Amino acid sequence: MQLPFMGTHAVDDFYSGTKAALAGGTTMIIDFVLDQKNVSLLEAYDKWRNWADSKVCCDYALHSCVTWWSPEVAKEMDILCKEKGINSFKMFLAYKDVFMLEDNELYEVFKRCRELGALGMVHAENGHLIAEKSSEMIQHGITGPEAHEMCRPEEVEAEATNRAITLANQANCPLYIVHVMSKSAAKVVTKARRQGKVVFGEPIAASLGTDGTHYWNKCWRHAAGHVMGPPLRPDPTTPGYLMDLLANNDLQVTGTDNCTFNADQKALGKDDFRKIPNGVNGVEDRMSVIWEKGVHTGKMDPCRFVAVTSTNAAKIFNIYPQKGRIAVGSDADIVVWNPNASRTISAKTHHQAVDFNIFEGMLCHGVAEYVMTNGHVVLDEGQVRVTQGMGRFIPLPCNSETVFSRIRERERTTKPCKVEREPYDGPVAKITATQMSEKMIVADNPIIPNNAEFHGRPMTSSGARNLQDSTFSLSGQQIDEKSPRRSTTRSLNPPGGKSSGLW
Repeated sequence: MQLPFMGTHAVDDFYSGTKAALAGGTTMIIDFVLDQKNVSLLEAYDKWRNWADSKVCCDYALHSCVTWWSPEVAKEMDILCKEKGINSFKMFLAYKDVFMLEDNELYEVFKRCRELGALGMVHAENGHLIAEKSSEMIQHGITGPEAHEMCRPEEVEAEATNRAITLANQANCPLYIVHVMSKSAAKVVTKARRQGKVVFGEPIAASLGTDGTHYWNKCWRHAAGHVMGPPLRPDPTTPGYLMDLLANNDLQVTGTDNCTFNADQKALGKDDFRKIPNGVNGVEDRMSVIWEKGVHTGKMDPCRFVAVTSTNAAKIFNIYPQKGRIAVGSDADIVVWNPNASRTISAKTHHQAVDFNIFEGMLCHGVAEYVMTNGHVVLDEGQVRVTQGMGRFIPLPCNSETVFSRIRERERTTKPCKVEREPYDGPVAKITATQMSEKMIVADNPIIPNNAEFHGRPMTSSGARNLQDSTFSLSGQQIDEKSPRRSTTRSLNPPGGKSSGLW
């Protein structure tokens, strides 16, 4: 909500965005604190709190984004966890020179997350490759929204997903992959989980409800309205595939990555797709889309619907049973869902400030009929009644049992330990200073010194080189390149026989 991005601001702020969330049956959001590179994480946190506290209509919490690394960042992460209610940090492998971390930096952040009991989150795309392929698209004269997907193919998302999982596993840090958009990335998450790695995958309303064929639409505005990162995939079977995995717990949670921009903002990239602000809607339509594509199709039962839209997130981010459960002592955030009602999604009727809806025209069976937040009825038969600032900031404690129970045991059982052995007291080779200096004078390939000799077989009886001997050398030197060249060499018995003779 209200995100400053690519030279503009998301049009839905913390008021219109949370109002729309309640209208669709979402009673709490977790947003991202994402400021410019080298800005203090604490200063960014205070800025987002100031924006949100006076506007939110529902309860909210925050993730913090780490877009640069230094000892100061490590200290601020500690303060955010212990004093500010943050228990998750998002890093980017995309947006080169803007938000992207290099692998060594990402590994350091993962280690710090593990120390603090915080969850590592990653936007998984290969930023270096995207930058190169984006330039190639421009060189080919492809400047429209279709180039956005073409320079970010599935394998670019899958590679980064696998890399992030590998680095997090080496740091023994639990990992949450935000917005899983492709079959390839989903397969990587599924495989890692079946190998026992602590990783959670989050498909979003967009990847479950529509596809990337829209990038080739003849209407530029329509195509640009679907631009987000990672992009929607042109394979129309992707949404159904992701829903299958979500229904069967290979993927665990649903979000939206809601970040909306109006037509005039998207038009910043009318001549260059790289300047189109990335982001789509979803916060209002998430519940309806998942019911329609999951429960109404028979892929998912209603209890699983509650888990993937609410309970699992509450457990992962350590606010269960305060949230994600209807019980005495829990917050009175309640949605009465009518599976027999239906609605058609449209930008003309939604509550968001954005002028476009990526689910335009979708008929959804199942709607939120009544919504309560903290005991207040805010949606009653389609009428939304909210007040700015009625929502609260909800601190997220570290060391979620759902996330860290396995991590702690693995740290105990896999802790590196050295082999106790008797000291070596045998002979040790001695290297003189002369030998050391000679050792330094080597060819580019340190295996072959400059004065390397060829192994050669003896010359033939006529003085010629033995043709059975190899003349290959790593340095490129020929065995006889320093020998004088012979003008001719007569062969007494050439192949095929002598040219003179009686036949």
